Amino acid sequence: MDLGLEIAASGMVAEQVRQGQLSNDLANASTPGYKADQSPQHSFGEMLVASTQGGPAGSLNTGVALGKTYTDLSPASIQETGEPLDFAIRGSGFFAVSTAQGIRYTRDGQFTSTAQGVVTDVNGDPVLSQSGAQVKVGANGSVSASALGTFEVPGASKQGENLYTGTAAGKASGTVRQGALEGSGVDAARVMVDMITSLRTFQSGQQAIQAIDHTLQTAATQVGSLNGG
Repeated sequence: MDLGLEIAASGMVAEQVRQGQLSNDLANASTPGYKADQSPQHSFGEMLVASTQGGPAGSLNTGVALGKTYTDLSPASIQETGEPLDFAIRGSGFFAVSTAQGIRYTRDGQFTSTAQGVVTDVNGDPVLSQSGAQVKVGANGSVSASALGTFEVPGASKQGENLYTGTAAGKASGTVRQGALEGSGVDAARVMVDMITSLRTFQSGQQAIQAIDHTLQTAATQVGSLNGG
């Protein structure tokens, strides 16, 4: 394959991945505790180009490679809600919930309660205390912030939109604030600008491929004419 086609195609693939992540971020711009994913882009490397005299004449970039996707777990701003079952972690740490797939962790403290008084997350999964027991609403209809478990989860890996897997390493250093929620880690305005930039970069790749294809077709036609003459 023509090297120019490979370079343009690798850039387009990288931008497709980026656009998917940006679209997901924009959809979660109002989701409490949401953290954005990032896929760093870098060069595949360079190919040494030899001169007609046999010595090195320079190097040529050979395309775009995607690095390992990671989640930016930086804490976002805390927003007051006044709701008794809204909780936010100021600093590091995660709440724990018991799902059908096992214990998962989340920064989304927008909780509710069942008819039996069990505190659950937005998916209906029970929220856990520091000891791993289900948290229940007290006789006065409220839940103390100290009743909720907060856990340090080094290397937490996102599973789904707002849940994480990992191994807890003790109580988190962050503090729980009642009547508040951590905002989304997405800056909607910045994401919109990034989406426009990504789309234009993708379109530039398309135009490059079209130009190279036209050049190759012209070259093939000329070669055919010369052979026929």
